[in-house]
Parts: sequence; C-alpha cells; structure tokens
Amino acid sequence: MAKLLFLGSGSAFTVGDDNFHSNIFLISETGKKLLIDCGSDVRFSLYKEGFSHRDITDIYISHLHSDHAGGLEYVGLKTKFDPQCDKPNLYLSYDIAAEIWDHTLSGGMGSIEGNITSLDSFFNVYSIDNNRSFVWEQINFELVKTIHINNGTYLMPTYGLFFKVNGSKIFITSDTQLCYEQLENYYQDADVIFHDCETSKYHTPVHSHYEELVKLPDKIKGRMWLYGYQPGELPDAKKGGFLGFVKRGDTFLIQNNSITRKQLNQL
Repeated sequence: MAKLLFLGSGSAFTVGDDNFHSNIFLISETGKKLLIDCGSDVRFSLYKEGFSHRDITDIYISHLHSDHAGGLEYVGLKTKFDPQCDKPNLYLSYDIAAEIWDHTLSGGMGSIEGNITSLDSFFNVYSIDNNRSFVWEQINFELVKTIHINNGTYLMPTYGLFFKVNGSKIFITSDTQLCYEQLENYYQDADVIFHDCETSKYHTPVHSHYEELVKLPDKIKGRMWLYGYQPGELPDAKKGGFLGFVKRGDTFLIQNNSITRKQLNQL
C-alpha cells in the first residue's frame, strides 16, 4: 500500500503549528519516501509528523518559490554534515535546475569551510529534459507544465505531477493559475486531483481561486481535493461539489484502484 502524507496543506503565508506549507510525502510500498516540494518550514512540519532530515532521500521541486524550495538549504546542509546520510536525490525540470542555485540557494550554501560549492555538492541532481518525466520506485512521473506567474515580462512555470500508483491516476497541480482548458486531458484522466486553491478575500492572479474552481464541471470537482489555501474560515467544499479541503497530517492510502483519506485523528 502506498501513501500520500500531507506534511502541510497551506499557502506560503500559513502561520502557526496547525498547518504548514503544502509539502507532501509519497511513501512507496517499500517505505521509500519522495518529498514533493520542500518549503522553508519543512524542519517544523517533518518534526510534527515524527520525521527528520534523515527521512529525506528523494526530493521533487515544482518551482522556485520559498514555500516549495526554501527548505533545500536546511536539508542540504543537514544531510551533508550528518555521517548517517547520503546525498539526497533531487528531481526537477531542467529550466528550474538551471536557476535554483543562483536564484535560491547559493547565498547560504555557496561556500563551505573555504571551498566553493555548487548544487551537486549537496544533491544528486536529476535534471529532467523535454521528455518531462522521471521514474522513482518504478513509478513514472509526468511533469505537467502550468503557468504560475506571467506579468508580461516574466513567466514562472510550475511543474505539477501526473502519475499512477496501484491502479489510481493522480494529478497534483502544485501552485498554478487555473489552466483547465489547456490541461483538460489531465483533469479528465485523473482519478484524484489535488488542486491549488486560493481562499483569500482578495484574488491574486497567480493561483486558482475557489470561486473559479467551483465553476468547473461537477464530474471534475467530484474527484478534486483542495489544498494550498490561506489561514482562516474555509468555504464548504463538499457543498461546492468537491471532495473537501486537505488538512495537515491527512494521509491518503492508495491501494486496489482506490484512494482513501485518513485524517490525523483517525491514524
């Protein structure tokens, strides 16, 4: 039985120990763990679930924002100086791989004991080319390119993931604008969708807002869990036709062509 464990399910501005950034452990049937995104509060969210840096051996990064990549400095430094740890494997699209060191990590990791370092000093880097897929634990992950920020002069993509485990097809969007028409085939093909969902009073142009998502076809909403939301009161997602909002600590058990949610207080 494989599992998806949400270490957190909140937005970049989530504060408090009731929730953390939207980072996810995919735990294979053999117990190996793939960390899907590694936000800057990952040291706290790991501890809250009884894990540590030693449990991180494989990481996927969807884009460069700190709630998805900011924890790499912590993981890289902790594993480098812990003799019980090997270098973690780092999977990311080639364009993100080309930028993540200079734009996100080099300031705090660029020099160790007088030596100049690079991303490869801390991680086994798997830069994913235009085929946009990688294999981990015999699972094929397809990178799904979506638009996160496009202000006319700067475009930041996000690479969500589409994969199949134990007969269930799963689509995780990561942070994204709503790109339903462009990516309709993924929405239609997935058995379960974990979708970025902004819930703030004031809409931003860089996330999918609940008021947009609620207009999707019922058959799509009926397969969709919402995450990446802001602190505060949430809409009634089930009344809106969704499966619900993901809570911190929720575990989704993947077995026999089905996915079952187990909440933290049920485990």
